[in-house]
Amino acid sequence: MSAADDQFDAEADKTILACLDLDKPRSFFLYAGAGSGKTRSLVDAIRTVCREQGRHLSLTGQKIGVITYTNAACDEIKQRLEFDPRVEVSTIHAFAWSLIARYDTDMRRWLATRLLQDVAELEEAQAKGRAGSKAAADRARSIESKLRRHAGLDAITRFVYSPTGDNRTRDALSHAEVIAMTADFLGAKPGLRRLLVTRFPILLIDESQDTSRRLMDVLLDVETAYRDTFCLGLFGDLMQRIYADGKDRLAEAIPASWARPRKRMNHRCPTRVIELINKLRHDIDGEKQVPRSDARVGVVRLFVVPHATADKTAVEAMIAAKMAQFTGDQTWAAGSEAIKRLALEHLMSARRFGFEAFFEPLYSVERIRTSFLQGTGAGIGLFTREILPLVAALRASDRFAAAAIVRRTSPLLERKALEDAGDKQSDILNKAKAACEGLLALVSADEQPSARAVLGYVAETRLFTIPDVLVPFATADEDVPEGHPGGEANEEADEEEEIDLNSELGGWRQALEAPFDQIEKYDRYVRGVSQFDTHQGVKGLEFPRVMVIASDEEARGFMFAYDKLFGVKDKSKTDLENEAAGKETSIDRTRRLFYVTCSRAEESLAVVYYAADPALARDAMIQTCWFERDEIELLGP
Repeated sequence: MSAADDQFDAEADKTILACLDLDKPRSFFLYAGAGSGKTRSLVDAIRTVCREQGRHLSLTGQKIGVITYTNAACDEIKQRLEFDPRVEVSTIHAFAWSLIARYDTDMRRWLATRLLQDVAELEEAQAKGRAGSKAAADRARSIESKLRRHAGLDAITRFVYSPTGDNRTRDALSHAEVIAMTADFLGAKPGLRRLLVTRFPILLIDESQDTSRRLMDVLLDVETAYRDTFCLGLFGDLMQRIYADGKDRLAEAIPASWARPRKRMNHRCPTRVIELINKLRHDIDGEKQVPRSDARVGVVRLFVVPHATADKTAVEAMIAAKMAQFTGDQTWAAGSEAIKRLALEHLMSARRFGFEAFFEPLYSVERIRTSFLQGTGAGIGLFTREILPLVAALRASDRFAAAAIVRRTSPLLERKALEDAGDKQSDILNKAKAACEGLLALVSADEQPSARAVLGYVAETRLFTIPDVLVPFATADEDVPEGHPGGEANEEADEEEEIDLNSELGGWRQALEAPFDQIEKYDRYVRGVSQFDTHQGVKGLEFPRVMVIASDEEARGFMFAYDKLFGVKDKSKTDLENEAAGKETSIDRTRRLFYVTCSRAEESLAVVYYAADPALARDAMIQTCWFERDEIELLGP
């Protein structure tokens, strides 16, 4: 390790430290590209503040607030800071809840208004839709569910929320509701703003480019109002924004008075990978990273393969063997465990890993896409954190684990139910046991049940509480609330009105028809333990050998456009219109995700590009100058 390299970005660290002066705070945005040691800068700065100004924090009861994007990042920073009580490290959801947790009356009003707005929108769609269709039945059940929740609001004295749980009890708030409430309350309540800056005179946000735009906008407003007493420190890299609800053009929204330190050394990647990612972002912001003086050269290769190739797994195994030859690293040929495969498009991973039928309908709904990719969306936790763990315990004949899962959340074993049963508690226990045995039999049948069949069984047996968003699908289609124009579903009506696949209801209706085992594959994917990893899951991580897989054919051009990014196809009229309007294009999204995935490589990188016309694709890639001519290889016929 070179001491000079370690001190290369010392000026940026000095700037950050100067901003964290409690007597003269100054807000800042730290540009920190891939592998630049952003977390180390954050932790070192906090340590110094605690050492030099910690007594002031202790005497005033104030804290340094740190917002991270994931629980794993939160735990890592806490450990590095040795759990210093003067620093409060939390995810954005936990932080938001800490601000609004006691505003129960305001929450009740906010929810009442929001629920009635939702009902009005559903009723409008119901009036335009075809009575008797499946879509009408879904809307009718959803209206009934929302009105039931609205009617029960006055009975709730204290709302509850868990940043890591599913929040399905009647007094619980969802993740999306907490973020939206916090943004609205901070915008409308001067007292809450004062509370924020008094509790946290320094607030640092990691991965700021992916923080909810609504919350980021209001935090920027708070900073403007309290600039003399409040430091808002943003850490991040706009090129690594991967969530659709992050604030685009964040750099343009930052006031000129802010400090803008930059960390330019990449401590992770070899020289050749750094050259590639610098070229990727050259036309975006011109930011350039430099390698360490002791960085290895590294190997980068682009393999262009016909997208009609039938056995892609075999082709990718052959490419891994070629990489072993090019690099002299035989681990490339040791099997898939030695290689980190990163697919740029989630649908491609879903198709390859076998959960497309469940994944695509919900991924297509823009409003819930971010939470769905994080595995936190409303409804998904019923399957991933209750049904799947119970099924796993039952299959393993682990009676203790199964009992613990049911005891924790099943309404069958609620304390009140057991107390009311008196000396007949054994009947309730037998009922829960029978429900578990029935579930195991259902999912173990020769013909895999649909996710909806499993949902219906769980609802019928009351094994778990059904989230509101899934209530419309927990019973048969003909079972519609009385008085709603959704009954007597028939095929003729469905031909007249297709299900709105852009709505959350439409997405769930289609997704629940998928085989139940696809949800398990989805769960492994979003947790990053599948054969393919998400670009969300690997951001901030690094791997010796990375294989990036890009294919417009497999991705079906849903949100990304490799052919356009790589220069094989021209920009569409929509692309040009979005560019002119300053809006994001599919090319922008693709470039950022390509940057994130390529910048994970510590030693060598293979890019596998499935193209309709490989020769044309090769020539186009040569024109981009991202890869050298001898780094590009055509494979296949």
